[in-house]
Amino acid sequence: MTRPFRTPLTGFPDVLIHSVIGAGKSQVKKHPNYPAAKSGDAEAARIVVRETINCQEVEALRLLLSGRRPILASVHAYESEGVNAIPEAFAEELAVRLGLQIDSGIVQTNVVSHTGANGYGRLARQPVFEGEVSAGAEYVLVDDFVGQGGTLANLRGYIEVNGGKVLAAVTLTGQGRSAKLALEKSKLDELRGKHGQEFEKWWQERIGYSFDCLTQSEARYLADSPDADTIRSRIAEAEQAGDC
Repeated sequence: MTRPFRTPLTGFPDVLIHSVIGAGKSQVKKHPNYPAAKSGDAEAARIVVRETINCQEVEALRLLLSGRRPILASVHAYESEGVNAIPEAFAEELAVRLGLQIDSGIVQTNVVSHTGANGYGRLARQPVFEGEVSAGAEYVLVDDFVGQGGTLANLRGYIEVNGGKVLAAVTLTGQGRSAKLALEKSKLDELRGKHGQEFEKWWQERIGYSFDCLTQSEARYLADSPDADTIRSRIAEAEQAGDC
């Protein structure tokens, strides 16, 4: 099994979320064109993006970039119904508004079935990427949704181990607390203190990276789990469900 690439997210800025779930803003997932867009309908995806994009967040990204002109790398995610068309449509809209280029060569190579999955399913079935990275180039990651942040962390890791530099990430929707990808030391210490070195070694061998490469939401989920044995069994169950 191909392992995901990860590097520690220390200092990485919070994800710019255009429509925060439960904050009274437009609910992307309730848009009538959302199911078709998730299934690969490019025109439906453009409609969803045009009607839910947040101009204030576009300007926030412009300010964050401070005149730099990174490449927009969208997540080409396989869903059970097809390739999710929303990230690419979102990247296209941002490219027009900010005058940026889009990378279309970095793609996800596996089906992870994250839609509707619980935290264990997302941790067990992690996306991996391939494609040419422009060494020395700067990138901004674009996706439709951020939950635990694992997809963004893996795409960032892939780009950076291949010579690129990821400046930021932006999504169309997600929960507010999911915006923070960078892992706090206090949460890392809590996780290691609760589950121990032996479990972290198992995690690194099974998943492919150590705890310091987790996102804040992933670490929180694992720290809230009852014990290491529960995590092992739930990860195994989620892997088997994905294979099916």
